[in-house]
Amino acid sequence: MRMFLISDNVDTYTGMRLAGVEGVVIHSKEHLKEQLEKAVSDKTIGIILITEKFSREFPEIIDDVKLHRRLPLIIEIPDRHGTGRKPDFITSYINEAIGLKL
Repeated sequence: MRMFLISDNVDTYTGMRLAGVEGVVIHSKEHLKEQLEKAVSDKTIGIILITEKFSREFPEIIDDVKLHRRLPLIIEIPDRHGTGRKPDFITSYINEAIGLKL
């Protein structure tokens, strides 16, 4: 199994290529759908890395794949601008998930 990157910027793509991860840089919703379908249908891809920007802008596309397929696993990664998450993201996630305040 291998990883595949779907990025919205060349810097993230270049960094991942240096680490040996293949991928694409895209800038439109249509191209995202096309490349995601192509990656999902490739049985050699086990993990799809996707920048958080796409998850924020097009959650319906990403969530559809996450909910209806076991593989490949979709991992959202921050890009060169940093993460869009709050500093206490993990604590908030635990509070929501189990109702325990940390």
